[in-house]
Amino acid sequence: MAQSIDIYKFLELSKNAPILDVRSPIEFELGHIPSACNMPLFTNEERAAIGVIYKQKGKDLAMAKGYEYVEPKLSDFVLQAQKLAVDGKILVHCWRGGLRSSSMAELFEKAGLEAMLLTGGYKVFRHHVLESFSHNYDFRVIGGETGSGKTEILNCLRKKGEQVLDFEEIANHRGSSFGALGQLPQPTTEQFENIIFDQLQKFDSSKRIWVEDESQSIGRVFIPKSLFQLKVNATCYRLQIPLEIRVNRLVKDYGHFPKEFLLAAVLRIQKRLGGLATQQAIEALENNNLAEIVRITLFYYDKAYDYPQNQRNYKGVIFIPCEDGDNEKNTNLILEIAKNNFEIL
Repeated sequence: MAQSIDIYKFLELSKNAPILDVRSPIEFELGHIPSACNMPLFTNEERAAIGVIYKQKGKDLAMAKGYEYVEPKLSDFVLQAQKLAVDGKILVHCWRGGLRSSSMAELFEKAGLEAMLLTGGYKVFRHHVLESFSHNYDFRVIGGETGSGKTEILNCLRKKGEQVLDFEEIANHRGSSFGALGQLPQPTTEQFENIIFDQLQKFDSSKRIWVEDESQSIGRVFIPKSLFQLKVNATCYRLQIPLEIRVNRLVKDYGHFPKEFLLAAVLRIQKRLGGLATQQAIEALENNNLAEIVRITLFYYDKAYDYPQNQRNYKGVIFIPCEDGDNEKNTNLILEIAKNNFEIL
């Protein structure tokens, strides 16, 4: 009989043993343990059909239909599990640690594998994820107006051995109206949280973690409220990069995308830009004057970025004047300031 283990032991063992998530593909897509492989007991359609039978005809007939669906797949399940197992060990879970995962675990045990079940299933994992966000992490924030090179600074910090949690990288979005351009599809907010949790577990929580100064929403996903509040209260190292350097960087980052994509991004913020500025941006796009589009949109984004810090009278903000956009030099400047604990406003 397969052994049931708690979430702490399950995650510890997952560092070496593979996780098989036997929920349906649609459940897996909504959210899953980041390292898990999906081995669905039922397809989405099969799961829906079983649900209808359960409601209309009862549990026994629903289970009979389930066995009918599963029986032809059993040998394939075993072969896949044997290929994935490490030293004969495998971890299994479903939604609540019920019939789906226990049935699969029993099958794997009969095939000679050591299968361990997550007590409470994925539901317990999600509770563990959300509970973990209450930890008081030592966030340090890289700030600066759009085009300041914040993401590049985070990459430099990571190369120097610093702990970096890049929300935009996890979200597959750069945060602005233009932020989805060139990015993979965004995860669900649930999966976004799962990946954040997974990365935080790999850090030393007693040491500082660098993040970017973000809005709580990044495209269509949201930074967990408790982590966002930590970011708001953390020391912010705000880069002050000359406007034209920011303009040139943004033209380089976004200027190669098709005009229709850039137009759509401008139109998404037309209410905030105002009618005249929107028309000017559209005319600049028609004339291939990409730098002018950037200057027009930056007028809006700079005000939007400055507003929350202004509301707090820039409490906890260290302004860092930068001569140019040299990311390496600016990263070293930030680290020097952080090392010496310069006085903040």
